[in-house]
Amino acid sequence: MTRARIPILMFATLLFGACSKKAAEPEPTPTTAPATTTPTGGGDPVAKAKDVFISRCVPCHGATGQGDGPASATLNPKPRKYADPEWQASVTDEYIEKIIKFGGAAVGKSPAMPNNPDLTDPAVVAALKDIIRGFNPKK
Repeated sequence: MTRARIPILMFATLLFGACSKKAAEPEPTPTTAPATTTPTGGGDPVAKAKDVFISRCVPCHGATGQGDGPASATLNPKPRKYADPEWQASVTDEYIEKIIKFGGAAVGKSPAMPNNPDLTDPAVVAALKDIIRGFNPKK
């Protein structure tokens, strides 16, 4: 068999498997819950926001909001210091929520700040904004 045919055969096998009858999956039982895509924290938007902040924001902005997360060393420009009182006073809550959802490029800032299209729950976005506002030393 030639090397060129291997990818074609793999694709055909995958296609056939996808088109065939659904493979039998075990039914959920009282001891086997179905898989879920809900992030840790269940239905609590504040808990979800904390999880998102730790996993997505802390690497660059740091756990204390100083812009000194472990990934910040290689970034130019450096990540925003949430703990900067002048910055806190200069931005609106709407601006913070916009940059959380749409990323840095959406507000004329660094495109290294990614967007978060999966954050569709306004309560989670608001809770993230509250976390960021919580770094303000002058509140």
